[in-house]
Amino acid sequence: MDAFIEGLAEPDRAAVRRAADIVMRVAPDAEQSTSYGMAAFRSGGKPLIGFTSSKNHLSAHPFSPPVVDAVASELDGFSLSKGTIRFTAAQPIPDHVVDAMVRLRLAEIA
Repeated sequence: MDAFIEGLAEPDRAAVRRAADIVMRVAPDAEQSTSYGMAAFRSGGKPLIGFTSSKNHLSAHPFSPPVVDAVASELDGFSLSKGTIRFTAAQPIPDHVVDAMVRLRLAEIA
């Protein structure tokens, strides 16, 4: 995860770092890893949340369509698909939504 973040140009780096910091605050025992080819955090040996970067946006992947569905009402104006939330540095995922996604996914894992 750290290598992925450091490889991003600003302001994308800051946007993903902010989300990663929230993940670590909510799940301090989460481990950095890769999952499905993306930079990710794992908890209890299972994927917790991952991040990717493309030309036009960043994406968060909580590895759970129900988690995305649970926070969708908080994400007006964001592009969502099954298990994915697309965002940009100019329109980052709100902190409380990242927090909620991590908590919901931890509950699923437990």
